[in-house]
Amino acid sequence: MPPLARPFSRLVAFFRRMEPATPRDQSRHTLFEDLYALLIGAALLSVGLIMLRQEGLVTGGVAGIALLISYLVPVPVSVLFLLVNLPFFLLAPKVMGWRFAIKTVAVIVLVMLGGLLVPHLIEIARINRVFAAVFAGSMIGLGVLSLARHAAGVGGAGIVALWAQKAKGWSAGRILLMVDSVVLLISLPVLDTRSFLLSVLSAVAINGVLITNHRPGRYTGH
Repeated sequence: MPPLARPFSRLVAFFRRMEPATPRDQSRHTLFEDLYALLIGAALLSVGLIMLRQEGLVTGGVAGIALLISYLVPVPVSVLFLLVNLPFFLLAPKVMGWRFAIKTVAVIVLVMLGGLLVPHLIEIARINRVFAAVFAGSMIGLGVLSLARHAAGVGGAGIVALWAQKAKGWSAGRILLMVDSVVLLISLPVLDTRSFLLSVLSAVAINGVLITNHRPGRYTGH
């Protein structure tokens, strides 16, 4: 071996010794990646709910139920989001396993904490209601997508929808859209016509993100 090549060969040998005997499955997320994604997803959900609440709007799923109740009782929407999800904590382990359940509970607690903390960090003085419906809905959809790709959910109908997509190959976005329609119809007696239509728009924005980006077999990161 030429003398100049010896240092290089020794360096290569050193890095080869540093490699694990069994390479890590690159298709699986690390613990850090999971935690980071859960924090991002919870943050997006918290801000999205705050924006919708400020403009007097509702959306679908458990988030919509929490928003709707928040207009009737003086309780922060993030706290209601946790309370409404309590019954689904028992369902999650049976439907998706304990790992999914633990992550989902962590997300819901993070959403509650974020909803209490974010108003002390930012203040939205004015926002166009149409923009709020589309942008907040898209933020919530991206948050749900981030969680779903790391084997977590936001409770409620999302647990059932993710199970159906995993077990049956059905679209989680379309299932949630049907559930959202029911929640929005329940809000009719509480909202005025414009607020109801904008709430529908927010639900469409959420599910549009999921239908476009979360399909069976497209992504296998967990």
